[in-house]
Amino acid sequence: MASVAETTEGSSRVRLSAAPFAPGVSRKWFHAWGPAWLVMIADVDAASILTGLESGVAYRYDLVWFLLLLIVPLFFVQEAAGRIGAVTGKGLGELVRETRSRRASLAIALPVAAADVASYVAEYAAIALAFGILGVPFYVSLPTAFVTHIGLVARGKYVWVERILLAVSAIFIVTVGSSLMVRGVLPDDPVVLSSSPSFVFLLAANAGAVVMPFMLFYQSSATAEKPGSSVLGVRRETLIGAVASEILMVAFLMLGAGMPGNADLFSSSGLATALAAVGGWILPYAFAIGLVAAAFLALVVISLGSAWGVVEALGLPRRRAFWVYTAESVPAVIIPFLFPHPLTLVLVLMVLLVFILIGPGILVGVLASDSRIMGHAASRGFWRAAYWASLSSIVFCGVIALI
Repeated sequence: MASVAETTEGSSRVRLSAAPFAPGVSRKWFHAWGPAWLVMIADVDAASILTGLESGVAYRYDLVWFLLLLIVPLFFVQEAAGRIGAVTGKGLGELVRETRSRRASLAIALPVAAADVASYVAEYAAIALAFGILGVPFYVSLPTAFVTHIGLVARGKYVWVERILLAVSAIFIVTVGSSLMVRGVLPDDPVVLSSSPSFVFLLAANAGAVVMPFMLFYQSSATAEKPGSSVLGVRRETLIGAVASEILMVAFLMLGAGMPGNADLFSSSGLATALAAVGGWILPYAFAIGLVAAAFLALVVISLGSAWGVVEALGLPRRRAFWVYTAESVPAVIIPFLFPHPLTLVLVLMVLLVFILIGPGILVGVLASDSRIMGHAASRGFWRAAYWASLSSIVFCGVIALI
């Protein structure tokens, strides 16, 4: 069986005339479902979950309105990346290399791959954190997660891997919903404005991390992998995924509301104690299962997006992506063994990803608006303005969070 990395080796499909608005697209939509949904759910990764909890601890429901508002920039930026893959049948790295240069493609792909190591560390550390709540020591959970992470992609075609990830995403959503039911809803105001520096920081941090660089690479490449992908289908799935992603973030904020202000969310015992204080003994276990599912899903999706971007930029066969996928993960699984609490450092470093987003973000906007590449599906008028406004707002908020 071919690996995920080689399923489209040598592909030169260009779907400018693929009739994205043709009759019957609704039937094809179901079969094309996956890339946009998975990248949106993977965006609710370990760093996002802990940021949501901290937002709830600090300001209860005050930021709910803002998290829901982030659906708008998240949708418009990711829709453009998915549309590129649906129309051209090519990933972002490959398209930039062919339409610009290999140097330009490497300039956007390599920094993403290097920075994603921090994301891998966060996901592995979160898996160890969650399994710690379940009573599994890190020296068992981390190697198990690593082997599963590598083995999932080693021998499976992308479609098969995607089905596994869709199942994981379902587990994640069910456990989050169950956790919130156990926790209950507090009588609190979801629309509050404040000029407090900490409040402004949390607003900026949540907005700056709403689109991560790997998301652009993954959605374009994974959409290109899927037969039957269409512009309309991408837009529908991206919108549904964006709404689900931010509702999940609201759920984690609501879980954090009412937790002790001095709660240690970065240790298994501290997090379990804080959760038990607001939801009883069952909440820590339900939350831990959801955190494992979220971190593992993000681990695979981030790794695939990063690896695809590198091999596409280099012009290498897709089968080589597996080795990039593996090599990036090795140091990330080792770091939690050497540093017991790497999440505190990783969360700070991940804010810097907004600067790495600028390069691929600009190129996605330019490519999506180029009628020579996108044909009648090129961004025009409202769609073009919405994309650039969304990208600018994300970058601006990321910069504010660092000041």
